[in-house]
Amino acid sequence: MLTDLQCKNTSCPHEKKHARFYDAGGLYLQVTPAGSKRWFLKYRIGPKEKQLALGSYPAVGLQAARLARDAAKLQKATGVDPVQARKLEKLKGTRDGGDTFKAVALEWHGKQVDRWSPGHADRTKRQLERDLFPWLGDRQMGSIEPLELLSVLQKVEGRGAVETADRGLMLARQVYEYWLPTADKTQRNITEGLQKRLTPYRGKNFPAIVEPHRFGELLRAMHAYKGGPVVRTALLLAPILYQRPGNLRMMEWDEVDLDGALWTIPSTKMKRMVQEKANGDPHVVPMPTQAVAMLRELQPLTGHGRYVFPGQRQHDRPMSDNSVRSALYSLGYGTEQSWHGFRASARTMLVDQLDLDPLAIEANLAHAVKDANGRSYNRTKYLLKRFEQIQHWADYLDKLKADSSVVKLKRRAG
Repeated sequence: MLTDLQCKNTSCPHEKKHARFYDAGGLYLQVTPAGSKRWFLKYRIGPKEKQLALGSYPAVGLQAARLARDAAKLQKATGVDPVQARKLEKLKGTRDGGDTFKAVALEWHGKQVDRWSPGHADRTKRQLERDLFPWLGDRQMGSIEPLELLSVLQKVEGRGAVETADRGLMLARQVYEYWLPTADKTQRNITEGLQKRLTPYRGKNFPAIVEPHRFGELLRAMHAYKGGPVVRTALLLAPILYQRPGNLRMMEWDEVDLDGALWTIPSTKMKRMVQEKANGDPHVVPMPTQAVAMLRELQPLTGHGRYVFPGQRQHDRPMSDNSVRSALYSLGYGTEQSWHGFRASARTMLVDQLDLDPLAIEANLAHAVKDANGRSYNRTKYLLKRFEQIQHWADYLDKLKADSSVVKLKRRAG
């Protein structure tokens, strides 16, 4: 075995590339003619001999080198290759800030930005910076305990932001899911089970009337609306076409084929990920005769411009999101029926009252669904069925509007 004095006095002849001075257990000191001295551990994995660098002498003394040797041999005894473990540590160290929660979360966020809208990306980063980083940002991912994360989320709840706390847990869950594939096998997702320890949060649904008799009363009130023709037409079309408010108010005349009774919404206007917006198919909306008639009546008034429903003051911009909402409030239905809620009203009554094909309904709503065979239900296909369905729906709304004693319409033959 080596002594400290031997380590200090070892040298290598100039004619040799290096000289090795062995201690015990595979530990040796390698010396070069230039005077460089480095510790190595020689060991075997199966038939293959390997060397693990343990540092330079005298920065790493004899006793420290022996301790490092023992630690490496303990790793090997547990089935871990010390060289591979060292490489893994170096890979982990390539992340700026190491495996701190902040470093991992920002790396995860950076990978999602191209898929998200700028607004969603900004909101997500702001919440991380406001609700999680101040308490967990500098902590190593593997050292954070579930109770600590729960305490942080309960601070958010404490200011009355139950929904924000729920979203904070969701963000932490996604950060851990991103990190775990590169973490030690003993690590786990500490967010598991924490949902039950938070105040239950149920997302708020948009107000929507789904009872036929009451919906008929609403339709009669809407047809009696005395506002301007632009808002009135948008108001009346909202339940018939049941598209998202943003799509309806930004409808352009170039998107509408009145002769073909089709409204083609570009993919860039749809509620999709950034890449899907750029590469996705347009959403094709079949229109019933009632909707076509309303648009033909409006065309002489706004058809010279870009938007079907232009703003009152700025005609080169679409009407405001508040226009139809204000009309509903002026009719006394604002708390019962939201503009977006017409989608829920249609979805419910199309199934419950008219027993129509849910897949075609979802396709018309621009929801991504699959049929029983697992194939994607293409929104641009099945137009014949969707034309029949939307016309059936518009006829049913006419029945509700005309008669308070509501009866179901029989389904037409396919």
